[in-house]
Amino acid sequence: MPTHSSANISTVIQRQLDAYNAKDIDAFIACWADDCAYYLFPDQLLARGAAAVRERHLLRFKEANLHGKLVSRMAVGDLVIDQERVTRTFPEGPGEIDVIAMYQVVQGKIAQAWFKMGEPELHV
Repeated sequence: MPTHSSANISTVIQRQLDAYNAKDIDAFIACWADDCAYYLFPDQLLARGAAAVRERHLLRFKEANLHGKLVSRMAVGDLVIDQERVTRTFPEGPGEIDVIAMYQVVQGKIAQAWFKMGEPELHV
């Protein structure tokens, strides 16, 4: 069984967060495995495969205010857990949402990810 360096797997997750904030879809997708799975926590599959993850983010990356702020990160084995505060434009208007993201990194790419979302807080 391969060993995982917390620094190495955290680097992959930081690269995808940086690409997310830069709205660089190609750099973002380069962090995901071709056969990845993307879930709403705990088990609602939202996208299967890097192409589906790409499609899911193309529209989101058009949001002018999109930004994920890392609050905290921990890594154990092949898992990285991020707590983030995400600014974006919801159907009801601009605001922020708390997100917990858990990523499984296999061979330097995100193989699976789960996202637990808080309630959107609209800017008034």
